[in-house]
Amino acid sequence: MKKYIFFLSIAALGFSACEKDYLETEPQAEVSTATIVGSADNAELAINGICRLMTKQYLHSQGYNGEGTIKLYYGNYPGNDTQKCNNTGFLNTINGTYHTSKTSTQVTFPWYYYYKLVSNANAVICNSENMSGTAADIAFVKAQALTFRAFCFEQLAQLYGYRWSDSNNGATEGIVLRIDQSTGDYPRATLGQTYEQIYSDLDEAITLFKQSGKDRGSDEFYKPNINCAYAVYARAAQNREDWANAAKYAALAREGYPLMSNSDYFAGWNTPNSEWIWGVYEGQEQTLYYYSLYAYCGSNGSSGNCRQYPMAISKDLLVQIPESDVRRQLFLIPTDDELAECNAAGRSTKKLYKRAFADYAEYIYSTSLIYAYMQFKFRAAFMPGGGSFPIFRTAEMYYTEAEADYHLNKISEAQQLLYEVNKERDPELVKTTKTGQDLLDEIRLYRRFDLWGEGYDWFDYKRWGLPIVRRSYAEGGSWHSSFAKTIQPADLNKWTWVLPQYETDYNKAIDGQSED
Repeated sequence: MKKYIFFLSIAALGFSACEKDYLETEPQAEVSTATIVGSADNAELAINGICRLMTKQYLHSQGYNGEGTIKLYYGNYPGNDTQKCNNTGFLNTINGTYHTSKTSTQVTFPWYYYYKLVSNANAVICNSENMSGTAADIAFVKAQALTFRAFCFEQLAQLYGYRWSDSNNGATEGIVLRIDQSTGDYPRATLGQTYEQIYSDLDEAITLFKQSGKDRGSDEFYKPNINCAYAVYARAAQNREDWANAAKYAALAREGYPLMSNSDYFAGWNTPNSEWIWGVYEGQEQTLYYYSLYAYCGSNGSSGNCRQYPMAISKDLLVQIPESDVRRQLFLIPTDDELAECNAAGRSTKKLYKRAFADYAEYIYSTSLIYAYMQFKFRAAFMPGGGSFPIFRTAEMYYTEAEADYHLNKISEAQQLLYEVNKERDPELVKTTKTGQDLLDEIRLYRRFDLWGEGYDWFDYKRWGLPIVRRSYAEGGSWHSSFAKTIQPADLNKWTWVLPQYETDYNKAIDGQSED
């Protein structure tokens, strides 16, 4: 990545007790933001800076690294299908007990992180009219900034808003829609207004991308382009249950991004391939070391978090996938004899341990602990756990379109999409003939399996309004007994994160929320 500029980064929410510090901004080198972003060339550096903010150390605590943290702490850990084996130190995160604690760092982080990105995007958007440069260059960087803002608003809406089915058609509270450079009090929009703004930003971004006639560089997978805008649109429409737009934009998003080969699927997920529509870049020259995503989920990572607490798939998901599906090979599936010698948490020191190092030695660090159903899908490109990772990929768009077509009563189209996205992974797969709820369940099943570990788990279960059901080994499942529980859709404030106290203390236009 090139060198980068950060503009009006929101001050360190959670680092200071002073309310006045929360949204204070300071132009770099005492030069106004309008001057800094006075040219399209500088705005391009600013876009690159926002990309860099997606993989950066935050909160001076290992694990808070930007987009990777959202995937792990908010998408995977509290979900139904992804277990961090015996990592009981994360009990509250995994069991979702932080949602209503307004002073919790985990309540605070996404709000702080995404509004940091938004404030930088706003610096580009709000000063675009006075930029020097060609019309094409200005249109392109503004479109990228609008795509960033829409993406951030969508992520915030998923976390801090109710699922659409519980929103009274969007009447419940959404987020704070800061679309200018002001830092004062700002009211909270409804969820409906939030999605209206997301759609508006994306409509404008798509128009500007087309007007510019430009695209990102061939190696700039970490920067937004028109396909990224389409992908954000598809995800937003899906979460809003706007099925026509979800299907439309999912199809557009995957144009020019063919599904990866099986070889690429087994390559460790740390290097971009044909399917990555948008990703996060991390190279050895800018590594986050022990803050990196793969220092927490890489099966071969040298960090203690990888070696002691490998990530594993839920047995209850895995057993529903045919044995002919090659993706099953990325998980350590025990035989009955091997499972019998594992302890109550699934750890092996005997038969399964030996087979793991015999069959998967290149995917495991030499001193890693071995657990039943541990994964080898995600691997570090360099130690202790570095590597790039996708935000959107083509498979997600297939499943989004299939789910949307189901709801639009386009059953044959949904069946075909489900077949197309999975046929290379399973040589014995035949096109499903299921209809009704059975077809919807099949789409959901393969989405869960194909996108496993990529940060969709909890978010999907929330929008589906389905209970999380985890069974322990004693119950026939594969979860540590501390995590084996059922979490109903109505629990934990309907899985909705309360606004952080730092925001409600600072922003007097918001009444705030009390802990439940």
